[in-house]
Amino acid sequence: MNPRASAAPVKPKAEKRQITSNRRARHEYHIEESFEAGMVLTGTEIKSIRAGRVNVQDAYARIENGEAWLFNMHVAPYEQGNRANVDPLRPRKLLLQRGELRRLTGKLQTSGLTLVPLSLYIRSGFAKLDLALARGKKLYDKREAIADREARREADRVLKGRQTDTRGAGG
Repeated sequence: MNPRASAAPVKPKAEKRQITSNRRARHEYHIEESFEAGMVLTGTEIKSIRAGRVNVQDAYARIENGEAWLFNMHVAPYEQGNRANVDPLRPRKLLLQRGELRRLTGKLQTSGLTLVPLSLYIRSGFAKLDLALARGKKLYDKREAIADREARREADRVLKGRQTDTRGAGG
C-alpha cells in the first residue's frame, strides 16, 4: 500500500484579492526582483484596507536597524474607528524572512537600488505587499518604453485590420 495515499490532500495556495497596485512604479523603475511581505497593522487599518481605502503610489520601503519599514502608504481612517484610528501615513513594519532582509540590506548598500511597493492584496485574511527591488529608469528609458508600447499597439491595429478585411472580402 502506498503511504502517500492516506495522507491529506495538498491544499492549493489561497487566492489573493487585489486591493491596489502601483502602476507608476513599473513606469519609473526597472524591477530586478520582487518579494512578498506581510505588514504589522492595527484593527482599524486592516478594515480600511479591506474596504479599498489605501494608496501606495508615493510609498517606499527602507531597512532600518535590521527591520524593513514602509513609509508614505496612506490608509484612510476607518469611519467607525473613532479613537482607535491611527495616523494615516504612519510608518508600518514589514514582515520579511531574516535571510531576505540580510540579502536586501546588502544589495541596497552596494548598488543604486531601492525598495518600491508594487501591489497590495489580501491572502488568507492577511494583508500582503508585493515589494520590488528596483533601479530607477532614466528619461530615455521611459521614452523607449513608450515608443515600444506605441509600436506594439500600431502593429496590433494593422494586424487586426487585415484580419477583418480578409474575412469580409472572402464571404
